[in-house]
Amino acid sequence: MQNLERYLEGRVAVVTGGFSGIGWSIGNALAVRGAAVALGGRTVRNDAADALRSRDVRVFCDHLDVREVDSIRHFVNTVQTTLGPIDILVNSAGIGISQTVCDHPEDAWNDVLDTNLSGPFRMTRACLPGMIERRWGRIIHIGSTAARTAVADHPAYCASKSGLLGLSRAVALEGAPHGVTSVVLSPTWVETEMLRSSFHRRATATGSTTAREISELAANSPQQRLVQPEEIAAIAAFLCRDEARGITMEDIQINAGALW
Repeated sequence: MQNLERYLEGRVAVVTGGFSGIGWSIGNALAVRGAAVALGGRTVRNDAADALRSRDVRVFCDHLDVREVDSIRHFVNTVQTTLGPIDILVNSAGIGISQTVCDHPEDAWNDVLDTNLSGPFRMTRACLPGMIERRWGRIIHIGSTAARTAVADHPAYCASKSGLLGLSRAVALEGAPHGVTSVVLSPTWVETEMLRSSFHRRATATGSTTAREISELAANSPQQRLVQPEEIAAIAAFLCRDEARGITMEDIQINAGALW
């Protein structure tokens, strides 16, 4: 029987966008449950990795740009040499830009799609074969309720997250005969550094304050609060249990009752 507290001992997890926000919270949740964790991101934060090491697990961290095939190849190969074969992949790296369709720069559109959709494809392509060979794997993509409901002035973000649903379902079908699952976790607004930075820019433009903008956003939620990264992490950790093998091809929405 699996240890209920450390049921991921012996497993190796990779988390992209792993140095902050949802990515770090998921990495922490997996470490608490015994997994060795590799954090990757464009900006390396050793303090984030050190916090996971306090969980008495092996931790690896390095630069990772999911837009670059060579960066992915180097990262994945080093993880496998350092920690072992990859059992769990969390595609959490993501960016967004506020821009109307009419005025959307081509390079900004491409950057969002390359990071949010092509990045998860490249990471999955790198990790999936080993999971299939070993007949066990968990792939978790961080999506958004924006994939279904849309957000004004964020066409690239919405398109990338909608595409992620299709990618995950195709991966789920490919992995199903081999014990590999693929699930999208789609939260509404989550209280992260990324959200605070976005609302700081909005507040600066409107003469408001960041705290007021976030407070108004929370007040519009049916639960009158913002979702916390730890809530997403707890679901991700559950999906990595052996007992969660039947949960695949799903889009799990963490929306606090909101429609957006």
